[in-house]
Amino acid sequence: MSAAVDTAADTLQKALRINLEPRWYGTIAEIGAGQEVARWFFRAGGAAGTVAKSMSAYDMAVSDAVYGHSDRYVSRGRLEAMLDHELDLNVERLGPSRGDDTCFFAFADTVVARSYRGGNECHGWMGVRFQAHPGDEPSQIVLHVRMLDDEAGLQQEALGIVGVNLLHAAFFERYEPDRLVESLLDRLSTGRIEIDMVSFHGIEFRHVDNRLMALRLVQLGLSGVAMFGPDGDVLQPSEVLRKRPVLVERGSFRPPTVVNIDMLRCAQEKFEADPAVAGKPVLQLTELTMRNLLAGGSDVDRRDFLARADLLGACGMTTLISDYADYHRLAAYLAERTRERIGIVMGVPSLVDLFDEGTHAHLPGGLLESFGRLLKNDLKLFVYPMLDLTTSQVRRVGELSVGPELQPLFDYLAGRGSFVDLDNFREDFLPILSRDVLRRIAEGDDSWEPMVPPAVAEMVRRRGFFGHAREGA
Repeated sequence: MSAAVDTAADTLQKALRINLEPRWYGTIAEIGAGQEVARWFFRAGGAAGTVAKSMSAYDMAVSDAVYGHSDRYVSRGRLEAMLDHELDLNVERLGPSRGDDTCFFAFADTVVARSYRGGNECHGWMGVRFQAHPGDEPSQIVLHVRMLDDEAGLQQEALGIVGVNLLHAAFFERYEPDRLVESLLDRLSTGRIEIDMVSFHGIEFRHVDNRLMALRLVQLGLSGVAMFGPDGDVLQPSEVLRKRPVLVERGSFRPPTVVNIDMLRCAQEKFEADPAVAGKPVLQLTELTMRNLLAGGSDVDRRDFLARADLLGACGMTTLISDYADYHRLAAYLAERTRERIGIVMGVPSLVDLFDEGTHAHLPGGLLESFGRLLKNDLKLFVYPMLDLTTSQVRRVGELSVGPELQPLFDYLAGRGSFVDLDNFREDFLPILSRDVLRRIAEGDDSWEPMVPPAVAEMVRRRGFFGHAREGA
């Protein structure tokens, strides 16, 4: 059996299973790529028992008349309006006659597929709002997809498959959120569809932490990046990054220390002095890589991850999870999503590591290719000094030596302004090391508290993070 036939059979089987389950009844509303999801249910047979209505509202005036005015038609706001309208309409019209034994749902997507001219970003929002039991409060799953096929027809096909997967997962796999997320790309590949945001809400998902689901997307390779804000809400990265100058600090943040915060403060002062940045709202990001989260094991310690996420949130940070161990891959990702300036904040040891030729052996052009990719588009590295504990000397970027063969390259990059010396640092912070803070927390040595922001200290004590005895326990 060919892959195409196998895909069709499996997706039809899912659609048929939904059609044959009498309790599900609702609307499928699609804007932007045809009736690709509804088509599977009609092909499977028995759709009259599932699909109360299917519709497309391609004309903006029609869409506005049905769902209200929107400045952006491919947006989460438009998707939410579609889900609100369609589910409410089903409950209002059909509730009195069949609400006692029917679970109403509304599925919607609003997407932009490849135009006949080509060159446009191909992405969209998709979601389902549903009653898990008759008369129940609705629950909801929303996701953002990027369609990666080169042809519009293939993009539409992939979108239809994801939609069927989402409905099937919501109805039959909602008790296992990890499996639910994994099933979204059943019979597809990450070369065809990327899912860079998924959000669960409602009574069925009251115990789901959306930050763990964001982590799961990256773990499974469904996306190279996921993002969440200080309040823990997951964010769609492209929307957050769009038209913003970006300053990102990579670290373990285990826990976040006053040094981490000072690095961003110092870098922002220098960053905003750039005429290309001045007066624009800078987006600060803290980045956790999968390599860091997997350090010491084959799987992520979820409690440890959530502790770090909570502490970064307490510091007001927007956090990025990425699968980009190489800095140049992170830089490329950011540059695809904003045309504004990008700065990466790092300490002296990280800069020295960038000049280790062994870490770039996987690139055909080695270290030179790595720096070429990293520093294009006038990206700058903002370098925080370090204290040499053996000599008590402060090492700053202008005094570094990276070996005789690489020193000319270092001097050239420094001379062109690729490295920014953060000379506005707090010298009393330099002796502070995260691993030392972590050790003192576990040992019950209270001298760690001034080494972290007050909000971090309070949360570590109150919630018993990193081996600290929980207050009141």
